[in-house]
Amino acid sequence: MKKIVLGLCLLLGITLTAQNTHSVRGTVKDFKNGETLLGATVYLKGTTIGTITNAYGFYSLTAEEGTYTLVVSYMGYEETTQEVVLNKDQLIDFEVEESTEQLEEVVIVAEESERVSIKSPETGVSKLKAGTIKQMPAVLGEVDVIKSIQMLPGVTNNGEGTGGFNVRGGAVDQNLVLLDEAIIYNTSHFFGFFSVFNTDAIKDVKLYKGDIPAKFGGRVSSVLDVHQKDGNSKRFAATGGIGTITSRLALEGPVFSDKGSFLIAGRTSYAHLLMKGIEDLKNDKIFFYDLNLKTNYHLNKNNRVFLSGYFGRDIFDLNNIVKNQYGNASGNLRWNHVFNDKLFSNLSLIYSKYDYQIELKFAELDWIADIKNYNLKYDFGYYLNDKIRIDFGASGILYNLNPGEVKPTSNTSPINYLKLEQKRAFESGLYVSAEHQLTNKLTAQYGLRYSRFNRLGGQFVTDYVNNQPVVYNNKLDIYEEGEASGETYYGKSESIASFNNFEPRLGLAYQLNETSSVKGSYTKSSQYMHLLSNTAAVTPVDVWTPSGKYIKPQLSNQYALGYYKNFKNNMFSMELETYYKTIDNRIDYVDGSDLIGTNTIETEILNGEARAYGVELLFRKNKGNFTGWFAYTLSKSEQRTLGGNAGGPGINGGKWYNTPYDRTHDISITGSYKFNDKWRFSSNLVYQTGRPITYPDGQYQYEGLSIGSYSDRNESRLPAYHRLDVSAILTPKNKKNRRWKGEWVFGIYNVYNRKNAASISFNQNQDTGNNEATRIAIFGVIPSVTYNFKF
Repeated sequence: MKKIVLGLCLLLGITLTAQNTHSVRGTVKDFKNGETLLGATVYLKGTTIGTITNAYGFYSLTAEEGTYTLVVSYMGYEETTQEVVLNKDQLIDFEVEESTEQLEEVVIVAEESERVSIKSPETGVSKLKAGTIKQMPAVLGEVDVIKSIQMLPGVTNNGEGTGGFNVRGGAVDQNLVLLDEAIIYNTSHFFGFFSVFNTDAIKDVKLYKGDIPAKFGGRVSSVLDVHQKDGNSKRFAATGGIGTITSRLALEGPVFSDKGSFLIAGRTSYAHLLMKGIEDLKNDKIFFYDLNLKTNYHLNKNNRVFLSGYFGRDIFDLNNIVKNQYGNASGNLRWNHVFNDKLFSNLSLIYSKYDYQIELKFAELDWIADIKNYNLKYDFGYYLNDKIRIDFGASGILYNLNPGEVKPTSNTSPINYLKLEQKRAFESGLYVSAEHQLTNKLTAQYGLRYSRFNRLGGQFVTDYVNNQPVVYNNKLDIYEEGEASGETYYGKSESIASFNNFEPRLGLAYQLNETSSVKGSYTKSSQYMHLLSNTAAVTPVDVWTPSGKYIKPQLSNQYALGYYKNFKNNMFSMELETYYKTIDNRIDYVDGSDLIGTNTIETEILNGEARAYGVELLFRKNKGNFTGWFAYTLSKSEQRTLGGNAGGPGINGGKWYNTPYDRTHDISITGSYKFNDKWRFSSNLVYQTGRPITYPDGQYQYEGLSIGSYSDRNESRLPAYHRLDVSAILTPKNKKNRRWKGEWVFGIYNVYNRKNAASISFNQNQDTGNNEATRIAIFGVIPSVTYNFKF
């Protein structure tokens, strides 16, 4: 292992010097429940030597021999100090106490410590931690991670009732979403009304939308890294809530003679029970459930194992006519190992699955599809000295994709059995990166990732004349399926196509003074998996497909520059960032494309390029009875799709056009006011430019029918989206020494009943014969009541 570290130092150009130094390392935990704390600041008072804890609460510092005061700081917790005589390597663990008694909730913060946020070379990074955001108003009374990050600059969604999120003009599939390191392919419940993340089971969340660390790969827009709680290692505890549509319960406590802990958290909806009282809906079912599991065991002071899992499912049954169900399942077996005072490692074996099923009772067919992956990864953190930390590791992911299997559900069904070709792929990666304090004011984070992707055989692949899956018909001015010239079978030991890319990452932070800094970053990323969807919103039947013979990997370059400032002893803070991002090989769809139930997806798409650029402002008030933030984004997201091998002018004549995720203006205002010990009030105000859409711009008559003609793709826009949400939280006074604590959350979503357009359809009125536009809105004003508790 020492030889590996030395080789990495030479690769990064790091010079080792012999000094009379010693190291101190350990973990930082919550005093009440034993949870490890990610992002806690640990430093030697009066020096520039400091670090932050990693995802498992581990820290390591190296300094010259002497007597120091070791300080641990974490937002929402009391600062802890301890004198240490550094005359040998030492192990010192900390347990820090909360500064105030409150229900565990979630709060959005730019960084755990303002000290770190100024000096850290990261740009475009935001965190969520256990704190105070459950009082934020949310649809149907449920607050979750996805809804919360959409209040940050540069993060939007595609409207109400849609799943996922968009980052800096990118598509939903360009976000890598991880739950305890397992990939989550669909983050929505209830068709986007809720997310898969139960806040009672979540410990911390980190969103990377700019400077993505080299350890992450496979997506070109962002990484949402979510960690579940480890479980209370001090005592048995329960947390939960009863809401308008959903209820949840989380149980946790110590196990294995206090050498470990466990967490079990469940959540379910019961809207289908309410429907039984409505005659037209009594036979319909719309509900979801999910389950979070986790346990861990301390083998000894240097070894700890974790086992975690997630299971979630949605079921939609419309009067026994159409039944749709989909869900995620994941598991992770991890081993944390401390080699010595400077070297930490994490070995993970991960499984993830997403499947979806549609049963059409009237057509007597059942359609099933899924995507599975098996991931093995080994990560290392080496604390070289007080100036340099090195991270390195390797990973490999095996993908198995079942694009679809259609089964008749009866002997009289007119449907024939069909099974699409199963697809397999293997993605591997190697990375090394360093965070390097070059001077007292200048800090760098730099690294390199090497990724390789193999589209594996075991299937037939269609060949086309002149290698053209799509051809341009200039007589009809349309794109058509290319002429097939045969099929080629690739054995399981053969590779259909392979790709490899080097992905450099660089971030710099220069501290202007004690309260401000400027930062810049460059990130190159590769994405080999593609989500195929020709609808604006994510749906459960969207098809994932790997890069291969006809679909190239997406390649992104992103540049970011920012200015960061704290005011009045960190009471206020400002983050101003600008970015420019390009993406090669971004696919788009020919008009009238059919992506479901076909083995030849390549005949429905064209290759193109995309670009996004903008300015983001986040101004926050961090202290006092009134806290909150103002977020504003001015941005542009465009795409250009040329004819390529298919010839022709491409989409929109080969000109740049708006992507479906383009939002010129995006404003979010969030405020929370503590009136007294019993009452807290909060509100959200959201405004977004309407999303791009294609409208008809004319019509013609054909055999007595009125046929519409359409404008260029995404040339028009829906009306602007805006709404106001409010909530009030009542925390009854608890009796002395009573463990039960509760609060009532009263909320109103969309106070002034704005009918935001999810879509606009154009039809011919059957009575008058006139053309008419119909706006479809999902939500109006929605009141909610939720009771949260813990004991």
